[in-house]
Amino acid sequence: MNHASAILRAMTNGLGSRESIIKTLASRCPDIDDEVVQDFVSRMDPEYFERFQPDTIAHHIQLASRLTPDHPCELSVQDKRAGRSEISIVAYDYFSEFAAICGVLSAFGLNIEEGRIYTFMGATPAPSPRREPPSTAGRPKGRPGLSRKKIVDVFLVHPIDRAGFSSPQHNALRQTISEIVQLLDAGQFEAARQYVNRRLVERLDKQRSAFAGLLDTVQITFDNSQSQTDTIMDIRSDDTPAFLYALANALAMRNIYITKAQIECDSDKLHDRFFVRNRDGQKLLDSADQQQLRLTAVLIKQFTHALTWASDPAKALASFDQFLDLIVKDQGKNGKNQALDFVSDKKTFPLLAQLLGASDFLWEDFLRRQHDNLLPLLTEYRDAPLIKPQATLRKELGRLVVRAKTDEEKKDALNRFKDREMFRIDIKHIVEPSSNFPDFSLALTELAEVIMERSIEDCSDKLEKSYGRPQLANKKPCPFAVMGLGKFGARELGYASDIEVLFVYGGSGNTSGKDGIENSEYFERLAQELLGWIEAKQEGIYRIDVRLRPHGGKGALANAFEEVCRYYSPTGLAAPFERQALIKLRHIAGDSALGHRLETHRDSFVYGEAPWDIPAAVEIRRQQLKQLVAPGKVNVKYSAGGLIDIEYATQYLQVMHGHDHPSLRTPNTLQALAELVNEGLIARTDGAGLRKAYIFTRILVDGLRMVRGNTKDLVLPPPDSEEFVSLARRIGYTRDDWRAGARDLQSDIQQHMTLTKQFFERSFGAL
Repeated sequence: MNHASAILRAMTNGLGSRESIIKTLASRCPDIDDEVVQDFVSRMDPEYFERFQPDTIAHHIQLASRLTPDHPCELSVQDKRAGRSEISIVAYDYFSEFAAICGVLSAFGLNIEEGRIYTFMGATPAPSPRREPPSTAGRPKGRPGLSRKKIVDVFLVHPIDRAGFSSPQHNALRQTISEIVQLLDAGQFEAARQYVNRRLVERLDKQRSAFAGLLDTVQITFDNSQSQTDTIMDIRSDDTPAFLYALANALAMRNIYITKAQIECDSDKLHDRFFVRNRDGQKLLDSADQQQLRLTAVLIKQFTHALTWASDPAKALASFDQFLDLIVKDQGKNGKNQALDFVSDKKTFPLLAQLLGASDFLWEDFLRRQHDNLLPLLTEYRDAPLIKPQATLRKELGRLVVRAKTDEEKKDALNRFKDREMFRIDIKHIVEPSSNFPDFSLALTELAEVIMERSIEDCSDKLEKSYGRPQLANKKPCPFAVMGLGKFGARELGYASDIEVLFVYGGSGNTSGKDGIENSEYFERLAQELLGWIEAKQEGIYRIDVRLRPHGGKGALANAFEEVCRYYSPTGLAAPFERQALIKLRHIAGDSALGHRLETHRDSFVYGEAPWDIPAAVEIRRQQLKQLVAPGKVNVKYSAGGLIDIEYATQYLQVMHGHDHPSLRTPNTLQALAELVNEGLIARTDGAGLRKAYIFTRILVDGLRMVRGNTKDLVLPPPDSEEFVSLARRIGYTRDDWRAGARDLQSDIQQHMTLTKQFFERSFGAL
């Protein structure tokens, strides 16, 4: 009988025998406190002592003796035969720790041939983000951290490439594992997962040339007869990079706790045994839960290999996990078939990884709601153009609305069409970040105009049923027009842009109905209908903004033409910034003659001979810097050299020179910049630099807003953060070394903002 078997037999013979084991082990580690040896022997899984020789156990105890609350992990690397290494990790026990360790080993290019994972006996750790203080009942109290539950993970690994696994890499692995465990110790489970995902996907990214295709399925059986406390998951599969991480991560995301594991790999075939419990520390007895885990393992294994396409792998995995839950809940209907459809479609996973890793908004407000129809949607996307002609959009929308029988059904049909078309445009922009940004803006603007046109028609029909048609005093029809302002008026809509509008009608009069009302009341009600007709999923997603109307929030929603002209005139009440904002005015929908009359009035007011007060305008800009930019933060819109300085510099020059140069009277920033160069008002090099800075910054703003789908995400994350790395990839800075891509982005941001700030201050004064 070998020493290990003797120790195991002694362990099962009672307390006296345990004391003799402790004495045997203590002789092999004389410098270790007795209480450390006692704690280790009395609490370790008995099977552990059958698997390891006394000298190896003593080595693990030595590692355990170095653990403290401030130093929760120890790792050793020992060279073995044929280029293999044995990695031993002794640490305090944390939820999802095994998944994180497997991910780091894969990230270092290490293939796991064998593995033995053991945990101190006792209650499973809570998967809550806040780690509760460990119980000390019945435990030695003299040594800090001694009473905490510990794990011993031993892996036999070999490097995938021929470069080997050198001593510097040993140290790097030790440092990385330590950093991950420190995050787990602080309860930062998501941060740890994000860190591991990035390191792992960087490794996979270097290995891919193209998506390798679909993997073989995973065979999983469950056995509840061999252990009193755990369910044994028996797993057989092809051995592929990061499979263990993918599987362990899938279990962790479902709060499945691994107490023990045996890993074996032979000729590229993997055979694993996991001893697992559910979130309540119980066995997995429900057959539906078991089937869910089988399906999850297959799909997440597949999805992991598409993560190299995701800008934020952690976000992509988390959303995909929710997606799987939705599929499994539908298993009684078509869920299983849909899952198999996904497995059989090679093109779906990379595309889905890009979308789920880029935008919380797309997931929460579209993909999740459409999960039962997601595969056809993604398939249709591949053949759909970015810009559809407005005639095509009108025809498609008209077919949907005409089928509706009630006003509520018309409204629902319009908004479903809007959401579907926005999804088409958004995913084109996400999946093809290098595509022409002005084309993306134009696609959004064309859609918004068609939506506004149809909304006016349907809302007018609804009101006319009650009040009749609005008429002028001479009984002629009273026209109504919607004017675009801001980026809507300029055809510059971006991700999560507001739809800024001005409602204007022909003049006073009454409606023709039996219960007629004054035009002012009718058009106020029409404006209110329009504001409620076009629904915004979240703030900024087609949210209608009417704050730029005369008198701002205190004014009527809809204004008569003459009232608008009086307000926006040299003797009117419009402030200088409102004169500047009117540059973007453009007829959008409704009566074109009325809209063009207002554009003509705009030209006479904005581009009249009244001087433009540069010192006052620059002072307003300085106040924005003080009030809207937090100290130490970079706001890509409002910080010095940000987007607003490109737009303001262009608009100042338009107001100053538009009277003498009619070509400057355009609401579009890029067109205005081109005309300023053509008219010799700015140098060609300055114009080219500002154009590049404008497009770059708009893409950057979109990349920030893309995540949550609102207009508030304008502050850059810290340059050394994982969030900044994801931002860089989201907007097209894809490098083998993700950190290098982030550094390139940071350099470009500084370059463009510096150029813009220098031009602004050279032209108008210091900020």
